Amino acid sequence: MKYQITHTTLYQYSQQVGLCQNEAKLRPRNFWRQQCNKHRMDIQPPPSDFHERMDYFGNHITYFAVQQPHTQLTVTAISEVSLFPNPTELNACGQLTWEQARNLLQETPTFSQSQNPSSQVAEQNQVFYYAKQCLLDSPMVNISPELANYAQPSFQPNRLLVDVVYDLMNRIYQDFSYDPTFTDIATPLSDVLSHRRGVCQDFAHLAIGCLRAYGLAARYISGYLETITQPGKPRLVGADASPAWFSVYVPGFGWLDFDPTNNTMPSDQHIALAWGRDYSDVTPLKGIAFGGGQHSLSVSVDVLRIE
Repeated sequence: MKYQITHTTLYQYSQQVGLCQNEAKLRPRNFWRQQCNKHRMDIQPPPSDFHERMDYFGNHITYFAVQQPHTQLTVTAISEVSLFPNPTELNACGQLTWEQARNLLQETPTFSQSQNPSSQVAEQNQVFYYAKQCLLDSPMVNISPELANYAQPSFQPNRLLVDVVYDLMNRIYQDFSYDPTFTDIATPLSDVLSHRRGVCQDFAHLAIGCLRAYGLAARYISGYLETITQPGKPRLVGADASPAWFSVYVPGFGWLDFDPTNNTMPSDQHIALAWGRDYSDVTPLKGIAFGGGQHSLSVSVDVLRIE
């Protein structure tokens, strides 16, 4: 499956901005399920400084600065991505219970006994150490007794890890209402839990907090989701969602994705953009503007399937 994604962000200012410095995470990731074939960015006004790097989580970061006066900033990222869904990945997770996964995550992995450990062993240990960081509190997800209490019905003794996470995803889908008017980026997770309302970002954070409360590693994923056109209705350009979902770490296998907003496991319609401990690690575009007064922000995302 191949897609072209056009992500446009428009800032409009009431006064001139003399200088802005920005970081964008708008290049889709490469990993076993996905390959970014092409990517380009169009920035207006043109930046005077532009460079790229990778962050700790392996996300692609683009830094740019605009030093000429402007009252409007437009950032458009155009990417072509191929997806390679694997319908057998769930079976590969084996018969690991959630208690076994929790206990394995408490261990300290060691490199091969040889002085020159294989690159495969070193890579496995690196992934494991990264996963252990996703056990801890993060800026937007704090483990709490309330989260543990909500998750408890899913964590039956000796239940398979995959079944636990699937049940938790299903319960969030059933118990919570999708309401884009209720939360914003600063809404505490406790409010989402008590009011049973939120958006995809909130539901991903909720699931991550529940899993961490039981000693499991979970991470946040931002990305894109193709919108299926209803029969007889035209496809709406720019109406595709820019959603979020989460992954749980399965020792011995790797990361397994779940989307609680749509009650599904991402496959051939979810395109991963960036991942980290929570939303604060994967913000698509952020920066500092000197001047500008009041500003407005609009975002348009279009996901086009390429035959």
